Amino acid sequence: MADQPAPPPSGKGSKRPPLERAGITGWRRTLLDLDAWLNAALFAFWIFLRAKWEAYSAFVDRFHVSGFRRLAVEGLSETATLGTCASVLLLALAVPAFDETSDEDWLKRSELAVTFLDRYGNKIGERGIKHNDSVPLEEMPDHLIKAVLATEDRRFYEHFGIDVAGTLRALTTNFRAGGVVQGGSSITQQLAKNLFLSNERTIERKIKEAFLAVWLESRLKKNEILKLYLDRAYLGGGAYGVDAAAQYYFAKSARDVNLSEAAMLAGLFKAPARYAPHVNLPAARARASIVLDNLVEAGFMTEGQVFGARRNPARAVDRREEQTPNYYLDYAFREVQQIAARLPASVIERVFVVRTAFDPAIQKAADEAIESSLRQFGRDYNANQAAIVVMEVNGAVRAMVGGRDYGDSQFNRATDALRQPGSSFKVFVYATAFMNGFTAQTIVEDSPFCLGNWCPQNYSKSFSGRMPIFQALTLSVNIPAVRVAGVVGRQKIVDTARKMGLTTPLPISAPLPLGAAEVTVFDMTQSYATFAANGKRVRGHAALEIRSLTGELLWRDMTDLSRAEQILPVSVINEMNPILVNVVENGTARRAILNGILAGGKTGTTNAYRDAWFIGLTGNFVAAVWYGNDDYQPLRRMTGGSLPAMTWHKVMSVAHQGVTLQQLPGVKREPPKRDMPNVAAAPQNLLRNRNTTLPPRAIERLLKLERALRDARSSAGVPAADSNRSAAN
Repeated sequence: MADQPAPPPSGKGSKRPPLERAGITGWRRTLLDLDAWLNAALFAFWIFLRAKWEAYSAFVDRFHVSGFRRLAVEGLSETATLGTCASVLLLALAVPAFDETSDEDWLKRSELAVTFLDRYGNKIGERGIKHNDSVPLEEMPDHLIKAVLATEDRRFYEHFGIDVAGTLRALTTNFRAGGVVQGGSSITQQLAKNLFLSNERTIERKIKEAFLAVWLESRLKKNEILKLYLDRAYLGGGAYGVDAAAQYYFAKSARDVNLSEAAMLAGLFKAPARYAPHVNLPAARARASIVLDNLVEAGFMTEGQVFGARRNPARAVDRREEQTPNYYLDYAFREVQQIAARLPASVIERVFVVRTAFDPAIQKAADEAIESSLRQFGRDYNANQAAIVVMEVNGAVRAMVGGRDYGDSQFNRATDALRQPGSSFKVFVYATAFMNGFTAQTIVEDSPFCLGNWCPQNYSKSFSGRMPIFQALTLSVNIPAVRVAGVVGRQKIVDTARKMGLTTPLPISAPLPLGAAEVTVFDMTQSYATFAANGKRVRGHAALEIRSLTGELLWRDMTDLSRAEQILPVSVINEMNPILVNVVENGTARRAILNGILAGGKTGTTNAYRDAWFIGLTGNFVAAVWYGNDDYQPLRRMTGGSLPAMTWHKVMSVAHQGVTLQQLPGVKREPPKRDMPNVAAAPQNLLRNRNTTLPPRAIERLLKLERALRDARSSAGVPAADSNRSAAN
């Protein structure tokens, strides 16, 4: 038998590696080896770093300072650190501003400047900036230049774009006054803002302004900067630059203004809306007096030289009677800006002449109707604002009133204010229903019911049971509209409203059918125009054609209703329009009846009487009227069938004068031949008439007047019959 190999040695005398003796082999041993290697490497690296740090510390110790020298060094170090960080931050904020200067033609670049014409070709106003640099700086009067420098930047020829001393002085003055009483921006900074930036009051804008001011000083000479500033600053009245302002306010060139006129012009740079002489002549003259003080304080003139200007202040051209359709022009300018952005790149010229659909007669009627209504009834109804938009059936905007007084508020309530439309929204509910199997004769239920915790109520607080849709919409009953919306679906109603022209968000909610969403007067007008256009999509617009200054046609409105998208089937129009006509003739909008003209429409009144609407249409025009308050204060029980319907009647009576009457689609009968009732003829009847336009307080005053007249006649011996007859007449 062969000899067998001896077993491996074991016990204390064994020479095997410890890991093997412990039974650790294979992958476990590999992991332990790797761990040992990492530990050794990290330890060696730490020894290396410590050695380097000790060497660095020994090197730095050579520069050790103490005492006052250390304090100075620490201060300089902190200053350098903070300064570097601040510089990086400022440069980061200024990068967007410098992007504006990347265009090599930045100096020649101009903003859009538009001259607007009415539908007959007559000029109605201007918008935008039309640069007029026809008067060289050397031809401007010396006293005009000195007046501007003394008021805006006395150290203009001394600083590098930023007047540090002037800025510190302004900060000190404002701090002592507890408000902003003195500006610290140099003329160069103001020019930078005018050329590249907006008027927003933010630190970021001021930083950009400062950087751009220094950049302008490096690119242009001082006189070039001053000339640009005088040519491009807005001075009120739509005038940009001193020459345009001199023409507007004094009917003369800037070359010819005297010292008092120059002082008034120089005073406009700070706040043209506040100191414009055609807006507030006393304020303009007071401001001009301050400019004369500045001339003397700056040493540019003596008191004797300005004495004559103090005694004989400037007389501006009286432009108070000029009626400019400012709300219409603001809307039209925004529209032209959008069109200009789509013009071919070859159209470099930025000065346009735009013919619009504006009708001065309708605009005047709208202005007067709203002003007279608010003056006569505004206090009784607690109404302070109103808006109206008048369109042709094809969407061409003939007139627009965005508020009671443009000088007091430039906010356009016709295009920008979001208000609840109330029951005037029901047309979208029923139009959708007519597209989903309903008809005007479909019976709907007017009885109490609830959707969750919300229980809709009728305006009358009563219920009429079963009725056809024709009657429900004519009388503007709420509950049937809510029930119908539940059947056809609120999302479908929103889709219909959007297709017809509502552009604002329409959140789906239970009260949506009663006008809980917010809309604009403009959108409601173009939406209702779909009914007058036989179901075609109508887009409201002001511009008809755009031409260059040389007369070249650049753009023309190509609206053609025959090719427009069919939003509502003709069958829906045939169902809806007869109901809208019945609303005017026998429903809630009888104050809107036009003598001899077929008209339809819908009233709207919101909860708590915060908004009152009437949107009406004929075969020729569509118009929406809104009354309310900017602060959402409730009206005093004003409904859409009162002042809004009456205002619509006044405006549309003028709009239809001399026009060929068009048939309202879907209504094949002659219009009613009746005049509006005389609201002052019989006060007792007015008191009983729930649709009267006069508010209760006005009716009470008429009754008191009637009684006073009757008592006066009785005391004079006039028979009672004669007295009654006189009051009735």
